[in-house]
Amino acid sequence: MTARGEVLLALEGITKRFGALAANENVSLSLSAGEVLALLGENGAGKTTLMNILFGHYVPDEGRVVAFGRELPHGSPRAAIDAGIGMVHQHFTLAANLTVLENVMIGTEPQTRLASRQSEGRRKLSAIATRFGLAVDPDARVGTLAVGERQRVEILKSLYRDARVLILDEPTAVLTPPESATLFDTLRVMASEGLAVVLISHKLEEVLRVSDRIVVLRQGRVVAERDPRDINKAELAELMVGRRVARPQRTRRTPGAPVFTLEAASVAGPGDRPLATDLDLEVRREEIVGIVGVAGNGQRAIAGLAGGQLAATSGRVLLFGVPVVRPTPRRFVSEGVARIPEDRHAEGVVGDLAIWENAILERLGDPTIAAGGWLRRSHALAFAGEVVAAFDVRCEGVGQRTRLLSGGNMQKLIIGRGLATRPRFIVASQPTRGLDEGAIAEVHSRLLAARDAGAGILLISEDLDEVLALADRVAAVYRGRLTRLFPVEEIDAVRVGLLMAGHWEDADAA
Repeated sequence: MTARGEVLLALEGITKRFGALAANENVSLSLSAGEVLALLGENGAGKTTLMNILFGHYVPDEGRVVAFGRELPHGSPRAAIDAGIGMVHQHFTLAANLTVLENVMIGTEPQTRLASRQSEGRRKLSAIATRFGLAVDPDARVGTLAVGERQRVEILKSLYRDARVLILDEPTAVLTPPESATLFDTLRVMASEGLAVVLISHKLEEVLRVSDRIVVLRQGRVVAERDPRDINKAELAELMVGRRVARPQRTRRTPGAPVFTLEAASVAGPGDRPLATDLDLEVRREEIVGIVGVAGNGQRAIAGLAGGQLAATSGRVLLFGVPVVRPTPRRFVSEGVARIPEDRHAEGVVGDLAIWENAILERLGDPTIAAGGWLRRSHALAFAGEVVAAFDVRCEGVGQRTRLLSGGNMQKLIIGRGLATRPRFIVASQPTRGLDEGAIAEVHSRLLAARDAGAGILLISEDLDEVLALADRVAAVYRGRLTRLFPVEEIDAVRVGLLMAGHWEDADAA
């Protein structure tokens, strides 16, 4: 076991530029055995770029990485892995059709070997899982696992390769609170065993809870290093964004006419598998309706109905009081629906298109953007520029490839694109996932402003605090069914937690 306190890793004078944008500038930091180091910064501050340099995905313009006393060659993930560095990305890189054991063992055996040593691999995997409390069935197909279990598999992949330094990029972004608590227990076990962990997160409560040391990046530079015992959430947020941050407060309003209604609506997936059943829901003008639930309980089906991607197999869907028979996303958008999808990479943008092209994707029916089959390029570029400026999308310019944006800046582009059209109905699925504290406050302000301007908003979020802060009425979804809507003044976190777990009678009695 590595001696606790021994320096395992050092980044020295790291500088990385993308054109005129300095993602990292003269960054130096060290990491010791048995330490959980939290790396904080607003979206685009350079956190993920720095970790990608450490792991060999990017080559720095200046500086070096020293691991376990030896300088690592630049641009070689294999060298990083062989040195004992593992990285768990925010978006998992698992093969859904393979088993847990097969995923873990991929790349660990020579291609010249005629037969896989799965028996040895199974024993090693079992020992690691027991040691770190990462229980998972080695024979389960990854595609059948819950999100929290898939993350365990990603961590096990690194530990199987004998990682002594583990980088976790937004590890709780898709986890429920109980799954997050389990992950934190695992991190503490790792630290006690002499491993070192770098935790990238925007959730400040979690950072204060689990980290031993906090390093803050702003505009690519290290601006602060703090002991979590000597700082609070508000002070951390101010260090990250360079100013005081306060989330907006919701005020009560009198709602208007319905903008979106579900009446006993059900929806099925492939093979007639039920995705959601007997949904009753109403969203009105000047109202935010919040839907909370553990991931995988039917939220995507509800969002699909509200955004025009899915048709109800029974029951009725009404948009602005008119029954919808053959829904299409194009129709919904043309009638004033703005969509903020849950998966920004798969559904929100086309990564290889430029920022300006993604900004206008849902405005091609707007005659100010396209007319007579011709794109009005100057108008398109101007609109994209307005979105980028208004929502502080950090980029080289609207001609930059969208895939080069940080996850948070990509999310700000999607939100800005939707809200800039002054929609009548907004479907917001996990709108602040992956955003920093300053950006969260800004998005909340924009959503409340849209509500006050007359829009109805369906807010689907796994962040219970977010829903209770923004929503006028709240429902929980469990196994494809919705509870009744509760005025937010009549419900609290305890009752919502019971509803999310399916204990509806207990919640009514609470």
